[in-house]
Amino acid sequence: MSDNAHQMERSYSIRSLSNRGGSEMTSSYMVESGFFVSSFAATMFIGALATVGILLISLLVVLAVMLQSCESKNSGVVQSQKLIYYHRICNIYAQHAELSGLKEHDCPPFCGVLAKQYIKGGLYARELNVTNAVIQNYLGAVTAVDGGLDVVLMDADDILSLHPLNVDLVTNRFENFDSESFEEANHLKQSYLLQLYTELQARGWTLVFFSRKSQREQNVAREIIYSAGFRSWYSLIMRSDDELQIDSRTYFSRRREALEKDGFRIAGVISSHMDALTGPFSGKLILKIPNPICYKYSSAH
Repeated sequence: MSDNAHQMERSYSIRSLSNRGGSEMTSSYMVESGFFVSSFAATMFIGALATVGILLISLLVVLAVMLQSCESKNSGVVQSQKLIYYHRICNIYAQHAELSGLKEHDCPPFCGVLAKQYIKGGLYARELNVTNAVIQNYLGAVTAVDGGLDVVLMDADDILSLHPLNVDLVTNRFENFDSESFEEANHLKQSYLLQLYTELQARGWTLVFFSRKSQREQNVAREIIYSAGFRSWYSLIMRSDDELQIDSRTYFSRRREALEKDGFRIAGVISSHMDALTGPFSGKLILKIPNPICYKYSSAH
């Protein structure tokens, strides 16, 4: 081979290497499979990955918030169910306190907490309003006859138990039950009873109070009832010494029977305690006034 041929071959080789070097400089990446990716495409790919990552993180955050919200709702439902359950327990105890003579120490301690919520939450006031509507419907169905012999009996102990002297006696019996709640309930109940009493008077009924307490306390009882705004009533029935040993249901039944033998016609009995509302000679209307939970335990049977 001539010198000219060698020179041409060397020149061709140099140009080939030069061309390959320039080609490698214009390419950004080369993968082993032989595919080349431009810098723009790589940037777009990395951006897409970042976007997907942000979306996944956002989705996880949303799911976590939704899960927490569901847990909070479930917790609220559970708490509500527990509250309903506890209310039912306390109502059962309260009912049996009236029906079977259970004492205040038989009441579960948490009932004092529920009694406070029952008053502060306005449920007691709403129950009094509903009771008033029921009583008004009953009163519209009967009319007092002239002569003063048609009587309505009202439980004096519903008024006497509201006196400030009894606040400490009752509130100290129940855990977590403060005197403020007791006084608020007293105000609601006394206002309601006084309104009912005034309406009965306006309708022409003769009103007779009765109490489980001894006749020895009659002067004090009269003063409390009168100072509470209840005036112009016919009489106040209280236990004689001989009646202190008999149960309250028997006592009330006997006293109602005695009234009828004296010529009175008992139209109805109004009380928040079951012992006054059961038994013979109760009249046509037996009207139950609601009590806050556990208040029923404070009554003297």
